[in-house]
Amino acid sequence: MADITRRFGWRHLRSAPTAHIRHHKRGRLAHDGPGLSFWYRSLSAALSEVPVNDRELAMAFHARTSDFQDVTVQATVTYRISDPAEAAARLDFSVDPDTGVWRGAPLEQIATLLTETAQQHTLDVLTRTALAEALVDGVASVRDRVAAGLAAEPRLPATGIDVVAVRVVAIRPEAEVERALRTPAREQIQQEADRATYERRAVAVERERAIAENELASQIELARREEQLVEQRGTNTRREAEEHAAADGVRAEAEAARKVRLARAEAEAAREVGAARAESQAAWLRVHGEVDAATLHALAATRLAENLPRIDSLTLSPDVLTGLLSKLGSTGPETRA
Repeated sequence: MADITRRFGWRHLRSAPTAHIRHHKRGRLAHDGPGLSFWYRSLSAALSEVPVNDRELAMAFHARTSDFQDVTVQATVTYRISDPAEAAARLDFSVDPDTGVWRGAPLEQIATLLTETAQQHTLDVLTRTALAEALVDGVASVRDRVAAGLAAEPRLPATGIDVVAVRVVAIRPEAEVERALRTPAREQIQQEADRATYERRAVAVERERAIAENELASQIELARREEQLVEQRGTNTRREAEEHAAADGVRAEAEAARKVRLARAEAEAAREVGAARAESQAAWLRVHGEVDAATLHALAATRLAENLPRIDSLTLSPDVLTGLLSKLGSTGPETRA
């Protein structure tokens, strides 16, 4: 919108570089061009402001496919007014000389023209296309058809409008149909996820089985080695017992031989001692046989006295003393003789 100021009954207009201003004064064109700035009187001026920049027009409309399914088409058309004079002549771009506001709605007219033209070509494409194909390849086909249709539309060049670009954002079915269409894909994705889960579980089970087999193999190997250890221990124990038995046998034989030798030595010693005792006894008997009876009695008394227990006191009766004295008296002269 142009910037208009008032000064002493005059008006001053200052436009943007993207706005083409046409100023008619008393039926004649006084100013024509973008980005103008000039003074004028509002009672004698007719002003038109035509935007010459690229403008984006977003549109959304419904269509029906060949299988009678409703879809929503979202598209964007970029256009620009290349001939402001032609556009100002065909559409009402006039502005109020006091406020600079459009008297009509020219951009809405252009939007209606572009939207209806694009919708017409879109319907021509989608009515001969099934829903599945429209969802897969419909965006490209609709974009190409709309671009070609707008380029061939005679009203646009006649109005000074050039279509710069056409973009089809999306073609979407109804919510229920879209959910139904998503179901197979979701089921397939879920199946793939389940398959991946099962494969992961199978791999885990296989790994667990391998681990269990390794543990079992380890246990078997350990049991085998324990068996070998027990067997070796038994062999060692048996060998040790045999060695002990052999050693005991050797010791027993040595002890028996020693005892036999000792017994023989003792027997020999006993024989020698017996012989010596026999000889001593014979000599003793021989000596005693040669000695008289009194001497033997004295020896016997001496031996008896040696073997008697200790006598602290001895009591002699007169009879015993008399007998002894008589014996001593009787034996005294003979002894002296």
